[in-house]
Amino acid sequence: MIIPSDATIAVEKVRDYLLIPLKANDKSGYLALAGYRGEDYWELIRDIRLQLLPADATFQYRNKFGDFFMARGVLQGPNGRRLAVRTIWMKDTDEQFRFITLRSDKRDRL
Repeated sequence: MIIPSDATIAVEKVRDYLLIPLKANDKSGYLALAGYRGEDYWELIRDIRLQLLPADATFQYRNKFGDFFMARGVLQGPNGRRLAVRTIWMKDTDEQFRFITLRSDKRDRL
């Protein structure tokens, strides 16, 4: 399945979740390695859209909200460092793709 380049990426998901330090499932530290910061959340949104989309994704599972897909890729951050990432996307019941989350891809160490 191809995740289209116009998939929805919610600002709140990036600004208020991915780039905020959390006690559990923190992703901000990994993203900080490449220079992504909360106040510049738009850089991560831009880079997901320009560097990872469109993306070839594999089906993971289905629930009442829609079908979930995983795509692997590499983000080059504002400081030039490259991060191997896995992104999760949902194709909802209206056939729209939405960004769910991003995490490190431990399978691919750069």
